[in-house]
Amino acid sequence: MYQYDEHDQRLLDERVAQFRDQTQRYFAGELSDDEFRPLRLQNGLYIQRHAPMYRISVPYGNLASRQLRMLAHLARTYDRGYAHFTTRTNVQFNWSPLEAIPEMHAQLASVQMHSNQTSGNDIRNITADPFAGVAADEIADPRPFAEILRQWSTYNPEFAYLPRKFKIAFNSAREDRVVLRVYDIGLDLIKNGAGELGFRVLVGGGLGRTPILGEEIAAFVPWPHLITYCEAILRVYNRYGRRDNIWKARIKILVKALGVAEFRRLVEEEWAQLKDGPNTVTAAELARVAAHFAPPPYAALPARDPGFEARLAENKAFAAWAGRSVRAHRQPGYASVVLSLKKTGIAPGDISAEQLDLVADWADRFSFGEARMTHEQNVALADVRQGDLFELWQLAREAGLATPNIGLLTDIICCPGGDFCALANARSIPIAAAIQQRFDDLDYLHDIGEIDINISGCMNSCGHHHVGHIGILGVDKNNQEWYQITLGGTQGNATALGKVIGPSFAHDEVVGVIEQLIQTYLELRHEDERFIDTVHRVGIDPFKDRVYAERQPQRNPAHV
Repeated sequence: MYQYDEHDQRLLDERVAQFRDQTQRYFAGELSDDEFRPLRLQNGLYIQRHAPMYRISVPYGNLASRQLRMLAHLARTYDRGYAHFTTRTNVQFNWSPLEAIPEMHAQLASVQMHSNQTSGNDIRNITADPFAGVAADEIADPRPFAEILRQWSTYNPEFAYLPRKFKIAFNSAREDRVVLRVYDIGLDLIKNGAGELGFRVLVGGGLGRTPILGEEIAAFVPWPHLITYCEAILRVYNRYGRRDNIWKARIKILVKALGVAEFRRLVEEEWAQLKDGPNTVTAAELARVAAHFAPPPYAALPARDPGFEARLAENKAFAAWAGRSVRAHRQPGYASVVLSLKKTGIAPGDISAEQLDLVADWADRFSFGEARMTHEQNVALADVRQGDLFELWQLAREAGLATPNIGLLTDIICCPGGDFCALANARSIPIAAAIQQRFDDLDYLHDIGEIDINISGCMNSCGHHHVGHIGILGVDKNNQEWYQITLGGTQGNATALGKVIGPSFAHDEVVGVIEQLIQTYLELRHEDERFIDTVHRVGIDPFKDRVYAERQPQRNPAHV
């Protein structure tokens, strides 16, 4: 993974010193709350319901073992012994005291991490396929390009005060594992007919209050123009994006208002002034950055490990875990492993300091010192020998990180919700916990099959409820918690937004509603048909009729 040079480190150290000074001035009364607010936000510091929330950037989800150990240290020293992994490969601490944040920032900088631009109206953390560089279906490794764009966007003064926050994601696999169409800019690294690398560019995606899927504005932009084309998009947005209404300020609203064709015309007009200019990426610069992502020293191994296959045959528990958690690898004899952060009784995405240390140890021992965060709020080891999988499973099971539920109903995506977030209308974590407890039967989960449940505590959609097969959104009714249900959302190549099935449900009704939805699916499905395929085949009406049947008032038959 990328290692900072002296210029990267100096810029970060200067920013750390600057924020320490700003915080000291705030405590001294020299900065008001209103003056301090934009400064703290651009350094990832929120004031939440009970305590400050500190958000840390993990570019394209890659974490070195030393960085995992630093997160563990911060969790023990300044928080309540755990961290939270988000859908955008950020790490959040929910209980750190305000006065400790500058020191936490400084300690993060010692391992080349930071919290800069994890909030505010700027370019946020750039995400990418968690299996970049190792996926069997990958066209090319997008991480060098993601790193180049990260370096360009971080601390870029032109885009420090955009109309609203701005999010960018990269993919380069046949399977879209980052949900490109829900990003402000989605960059799909592809090859054209001549075998040249470039980007298919999507613009104007976003969830939240007005969910919209991004549209293609360029079928192919050659890779040297990555920065200049993104710069053109951002300049058009910075010039024409609304600043009078926070709910209408995202680029998705601008693209919708102008129309894709007109937005494309404005971008092409702006790009004509930038193309082939100083921000054109050179072959030398790409080679410099790409060298940091060179393949590790893989051993020459056979494609199939006999010991691994023997363990699969003799140990049903191991086989169940491997079937859900082990992914194909492009290097013979290796595999990628997803460690579940969705054990029943633990808030989805939460990981303890002890577990962080263990994952760091396993990364060093089994995966060349590196781990990956996934947008489903799990953690992966990308480069594990097949012959080491059984031992890793035993260690992970002992640590509570081997629940074999990846992709199943209890692998719930969930924001912190009203337990922590001041913006939330309702709690998310208790709903997730109740669903996990009700369906805490692995045999039943495997019978139900693949299903995505996503939960958000408010319209900001940090839990990506719009693209869950079942989406749950917390809403406020007369200061009480209610939950709106959507069906039919999907992520990946066929990304689609779910549809609201009807009026919202009270807190204590939600689990029963999920049960009724599942039971309806089990009654209607064809053999080996996934939940989402059944929904798309029959529509939402049979599900809607089932869950609202008991709410319909009983009517006496009319007499003629």
